[in-house]
Parts: sequence; C-alpha cells; structure tokens
Amino acid sequence: MYKRLFCAVALALCTFSVPVSAEPIAPNPQTLMDAKFIEGVNEWLSNPMVALSINTQNELRGTLSEPDILALDEQWVIEREQSDKPLISATLSAPLSIYLLRVQAQSLGLFKELFVMDKNGLNVGQSAITGDYWQGDEAKFQKTFPEGPGTVFIDEAEWDDGNKIWVAQLNMTVSDPETQQAIGAITVEVNLTELERRSAPAS
Repeated sequence: MYKRLFCAVALALCTFSVPVSAEPIAPNPQTLMDAKFIEGVNEWLSNPMVALSINTQNELRGTLSEPDILALDEQWVIEREQSDKPLISATLSAPLSIYLLRVQAQSLGLFKELFVMDKNGLNVGQSAITGDYWQGDEAKFQKTFPEGPGTVFIDEAEWDDGNKIWVAQLNMTVSDPETQQAIGAITVEVNLTELERRSAPAS
C-alpha cells in the first residue's frame, strides 16, 4: 500500500513540476552601455600610461608579418602550460597591466577582464591571462582599430554559466591624444547583470 502511495506521489510531482530556465533573459548590452557608460570608460582610458604603453610597443615591434605574429601567439599558448612564462610574465608585470588590474578591482565586479592591444592586435597590457596573445583575427580588433578613431563595437551578450551572470564585451579604438591617430584597441568585458542592477531606478 505504502509503495503504491509513494509511486503515485512521485508521479504527481513529475507531472506538475515546472521546468526551471537555465538562464534568465539576456539584457541588451547596446542599451546598458550607453554614452554615459562609454564616457566613464574613456575617463580612465585617458590615463597617459595607456597611450605611452601602446606607442612604445608599436615602435618596438613595428609592423610584424603574419608568421611573426603567429609565432608570438603560439609562444603565449605554450607558456600557459609551462612554469617558465617569459612573455606572459613580462606582459602581466608591465605598468599598463598593473593599472588595468587596479581599474578592474575598483569597478567592484563591473569589469570582468580588461586588455589593450597594439596596432598588430597583440596584447600590450591586461588584467588577467588571456587565452591567446593575438586578437587581430577577432572581431574585437577587426571592428575597431582598422575603422579608425572613435570606433565603438559592442558585442552580443553571453551567458557565463559558472558565475550565473550575463557578460558582453565593449571594444574601442584607442587613439593617441596628441596626434588623434588610431594606435591600438581595448576590450572591456562587462558584467551586464551587475550593470543592469546599477542602472535600475532607485525604488
């Protein structure tokens, strides 16, 4: 009797249970990352260290051939799995990387990752280790730097299942403050869930 009753209850629970969505509805990154938000990014991006670091790497490396770029990118990927990381260590210990790490920390969870690229699409500074060193083959670079100064490209929202948040990348061309010429690009990975919370009207 008890066995039949248990089975009946279990069947009822299965029948009337409501499936839970794996993720909430995605917020609109274009709406959230408005002119005011971008202006705020430009404020800390105007630190002289940013342009100085990019210009220094541009002058040091010049215009690299694709084989040279791919060799550096491969070195980065290999170093990620090794204890000896000369290229990664040099990049992460650069003044620009330290500055970006501080900006990320001061955002209190709003920025998940920051990295700046030179005219070749190679990292100049970053707040964390990226999967690769060359971003030149990706939309974050191809839709910003080649398009010139003032270009902004906001990518689509993506669900971060590990942290249960929505994220999206704000990508911008970086220009030299003196010449106004494009010298590189920046990617800011934004916690959209947090930005949406901060943008909500106060009750």
